[in-house]
This record gives sequence, C-alpha cells and structure tokens, in this order.
Amino acid sequence: MIELFDLRGQYFELREEINAVVMETLAAGKYILGPRVRQLEKTIAAYCGTPYGVGVASGSDALYLSLAACGIGEGDEVITSPYTFFATAGAITRTGATPVFADIDYDTCNIDPERIKNRITGRTRAIIPVHVFGQMADMDAVINLADKHGLVVIEDACQAMGAEYRGRRAGSLGHAGCFSFFPTKNLGGYGDGGMVVTGNDNLAARVEVLRAHGSRSKFVHESMGWNSRLDELQASVLLVKFKHLEMWIEKRKALAGYYNQLLGEVVNIPREMDGNRHTYHLYAIRTPHRDTIKTYLQRNGIDCGIYYPIPLHLQAAYRHLGYKAGDFPEAERAAGEVLAIPVHPGLAFPEIEKIARLVREAILNA
Repeated sequence: MIELFDLRGQYFELREEINAVVMETLAAGKYILGPRVRQLEKTIAAYCGTPYGVGVASGSDALYLSLAACGIGEGDEVITSPYTFFATAGAITRTGATPVFADIDYDTCNIDPERIKNRITGRTRAIIPVHVFGQMADMDAVINLADKHGLVVIEDACQAMGAEYRGRRAGSLGHAGCFSFFPTKNLGGYGDGGMVVTGNDNLAARVEVLRAHGSRSKFVHESMGWNSRLDELQASVLLVKFKHLEMWIEKRKALAGYYNQLLGEVVNIPREMDGNRHTYHLYAIRTPHRDTIKTYLQRNGIDCGIYYPIPLHLQAAYRHLGYKAGDFPEAERAAGEVLAIPVHPGLAFPEIEKIARLVREAILNA
C-alpha cells in the first residue's frame, strides 16, 4: 500500500532525535507553556516573517481565538469559502458570528475575491481566505477589499505552512495567520496543535490571554477565555521536524512537477499561480472520472482521498442558513471532481510513475 500520508515512515526517519527530545522534555517536568513552546513560537513567527507567534491547542482554536481577539461575535458576519474543512466555518460559529460563503476560483479552489464583493454587508466584520491544498489565495485582491470596507483579514493557513505569495509567507499578510500542526500537515506533530502568527502586538497579547482562561497571571482573570495551550511535548517534536520542513517542501514540489509531466494530458492538474509558492500539502487532481479513478487506485494499493465531498453550505449543520444546491456552483463542482493522490516526501519517483500509470489506466477503462 502506498499511503496518502506516510506518518510512520517519517517517524522512523527521525526517531532517534525525536525519541531523545521527548525523553528530555519528560525529564524536565515542564509540560504546559514551557521553554520549547516559547522557542517554537519564535521559530514559526520568524519563518513566517511576523514578530509574534502564539501556540494554541489546534488549528481550529487558532481560527476561533483570532476571531475572538478581534472582537468578532454575535450579530457579525464573516465571509469565507464553502470549500474547506468544517473548522473554518465552525470557528466563526463558535464566536456567535454568522459564516457567509463566497464561491471559489476554478483554477486554485481558493476563494474568489470577485465573488466576495457582493457578499459584503453592513454586518460584515472579517474575511477568512483559506489557502487550500498548500497554495495561497489572491491576497492582494482580498486585502484591497478588506481595506476598502474596514474589515479584518484572518488567513486560514492551516494547509499552507511555507507557502508564499509574491515573496511573503503565508500568515504574514492578514491581521493574523492560523496554522495547524495536525499530524498529516506538512509540519505535523503527534497530536493536535496550532499557532497564531501576527504583526500586531495587541492581537498577540489578546490571544495569549484568551488561550489561558482569560488570564495573564495565575488566578487573575480579566475576561472569559478558553483552555487552548500547545503542549510542550508537541512543541519538542515540531522543533525537530521544523529543521526538515524546507527539504520536505522542495521534495513535494519535485514530485508534483513529475506528476504534472505524466498526468497533464489526462486530468486537470494543480495550477501554481504566478508569484506563488505552492507547498503541495495535497496534490489534488480534477476529473469527471474521479470516483472511477479512486476505486481503481484503491484496488491497486494506492491510498487517495476526496477533498471535500460536501461543501460547507450544504452541510446539515448549516441548513439553518438557508443555502441550497446551486448557490455556489464552483465549490459544488470541485466537490464532485477533486481527488488527492499521494505526494508525501517519503515517495520515490518510480512510485509516482506507478500511480500516474494507474490513473491513466483508470481513465482508459472508464
């Protein structure tokens, strides 16, 4: 079996260093907001090109706490993509605000700024562009719209650690950027974890307070907050893995480039937009033969995945918002066509050739 994500292989590659740092962390006896969390916060912030990083318990919490730190809540609206993982909209709902969806661009599956325009109302407070699959959204257009209407921009960069837009890294363009360290991410831990990066000292300080029950000092609570702290053990593992991140991204890009050569004539391959650095968290092909290809690959020992089979506006949890099929045709079209095939850095080029050959065979037999 060729896995979509090879977490075991990655561990075995680094296990001596990871085992050592885990044992050091356990022996030190500092498990919550210890020195390795602080070190990781500084490391990720510097990598992203921002002054501040705040470690939290998950990417979902990074989104929620960023919104809450910006004062977004009951009665507000936040515009985002309907074609993303549920956590993006779920974070909006948790604040008491209402998610408002805008359709996506066909080429990138990222939110289309032109479709944001007619979704802005007097209640709109923020935009969350999602850098889906590892490529950043059209941030100049998003930020221009936000500036024109006085809106907050929070980047959902949970799939895009290391991605770049016109020379700037994901997380550095909005008021805040949100990352996930879920195990399958390009920089993943051994459990949940996340981080908020920002250039705003007040926003960073507010997230720090909110992640710790609204407290700056023990037993003194200035506001309602949340229990959302990045574990010291996760930070220890992530600091080890971070040293390999750039190498892994470049390997992903090389594998994606080879796929492009082998599959460009038979399916719609991912398009890396001018001025962008796509990090290929997922290599997502598009084809009307998606389900046939998926079945054929799985029968031949190739893991693959559908992202995302149900757009957010058609999820039962958001039925009360009143959306219906046909409201966001590009998101619905992507939901029926996109298939992620393996692109993790543990793969060798002959395995890419095998997967590509099977994709072509499946289409010929469709």
